[in-house]
Amino acid sequence: MLSGAVLGLVFTGDLFNMFVMIEIMTFAAVGLTAFRNYQEGALEAAFKYLVLGSIGSSMVLAGTITIYSQVHTLNMAQISALLFNNLTPSALFAFALLLAGFSLKAFVVPFHPAAPDAYMSAPSSVSMAFSGMVNKAGVYAIIRLVYVLFHAMDFKSVQILLIIIGTITMFIGVTMALAQNDFKRLLAFHSISQIGYVITAVGVSTALGLTAGLYHALNHTLFKGLLFLTAGAIFYATGTTDLNKLGGLARKMPQTAAIFLIGAFSISGLPPFNGFVSKWLVYQATFQANLAPVTIIALLVSVMTLASFIKVAQSIFFGQMPKEFENVKEVPLSMRIPMWIMAILCVITGVLPNIVTKYLVSPAVTAALNIGKYIDLMMGNGYSEKILGKPIEIPAVDFTLAGYWDPIAWLVLFALLLIAVTIVAVAGGFNAVSLPTEVDDPKYDVFFSGEASEHSHVKGNDLFWGLKHDLRHYFGFMHDAHSGIINDYALWAIFTTTIFIVYVFLLVP
Repeated sequence: MLSGAVLGLVFTGDLFNMFVMIEIMTFAAVGLTAFRNYQEGALEAAFKYLVLGSIGSSMVLAGTITIYSQVHTLNMAQISALLFNNLTPSALFAFALLLAGFSLKAFVVPFHPAAPDAYMSAPSSVSMAFSGMVNKAGVYAIIRLVYVLFHAMDFKSVQILLIIIGTITMFIGVTMALAQNDFKRLLAFHSISQIGYVITAVGVSTALGLTAGLYHALNHTLFKGLLFLTAGAIFYATGTTDLNKLGGLARKMPQTAAIFLIGAFSISGLPPFNGFVSKWLVYQATFQANLAPVTIIALLVSVMTLASFIKVAQSIFFGQMPKEFENVKEVPLSMRIPMWIMAILCVITGVLPNIVTKYLVSPAVTAALNIGKYIDLMMGNGYSEKILGKPIEIPAVDFTLAGYWDPIAWLVLFALLLIAVTIVAVAGGFNAVSLPTEVDDPKYDVFFSGEASEHSHVKGNDLFWGLKHDLRHYFGFMHDAHSGIINDYALWAIFTTTIFIVYVFLLVP
């Protein structure tokens, strides 16, 4: 049902059918969230998803009804033609409602509270589907809404609104991820943060910006799906995803550790992996649009993303292994094969950006920007000419100008560095240099003051204790805001929708 609803959402040209597919998707997601109903928190997470998802669906339905009352059709191509330069108060009201409803489906801040609980409670394979399909369905609906249905990206105020939403989402998502002690919950907040990149790039409203947003949406599906599968592998092998209970698993699960590192490098935007390509395009698109503060925030979020995955790597795969995990084994081949497939795709989409763009991203960008062609395909040739004028020329995206040069060189450099680190690590495992036994000089000791050599395993709870202490007021506020009470979250959704309505009526022409 979940997969069918997402496919139906993409294929439909009818606004009411889009609502129907969103609703089917929501209720399928609720059932999958509660799949392991014997686990603590699963039913609570499903109930939160049900309530907030119903609020979002109600907004979409109300917006659809409002549009139909004006144009008397549900065909999206026909609606697009009829609303061109004809945004009445009822159309603006419908736009605000639809934007709020689809934003909730995409889990942008502050519509996000259902996502972390759902991603954490559902099986990891389901969490992968949530991160790869469900939130992308909301993003897809937003793109069709602002580019195709309402022609809203011609308005600076709408661009600013999407950029603000995206920037806030990416920042709050990554800071909340830094504070988490559970692997899957940390990944859930990173999903929220990465959607912020996509919304920000879409809001730039240029060919490069939309290319960056869609490329990052594709990449996010790959690397976040991969990371959720590694979380599932860890849970399968150890029975927990608590960062404070794990450690040293790289020795027992070397393939899973290597796969995790590929996913971590990808989401952190390190070359030559795919996250670097799309994030670099986001930086370039925002900078070219004279949005330097947004570019800086996006870079900062990437640094904080890397920091959080350093915490995960240290807490799960390196350091001291608890005694209860001494008999842990690598997960079965049936689990490793899909992880390796996605890991390879993370590399391929990083080193071959021109091919990915040519065959996957550019056709979607062209379809979103060339609204007249879509209307003609649906309504007949010549239908759009008298309304929209000539088709929009879509500029090509030059990756050389965008700054992503010679990805093969990045791959070779990364491989050399990896080999060097491996050699040093392996060599360090042998006692290559031994001091004479008669030499008993304290200066040769690792600790120069006579301390006992005791291993201290830095866990997820305290690796970034200093940062969390310095930002304790911010994290305290976020902790109190995420109360876990569904009434509060519903109030957030209604209040933000009200802000959208006021903003649209005051600032959108």
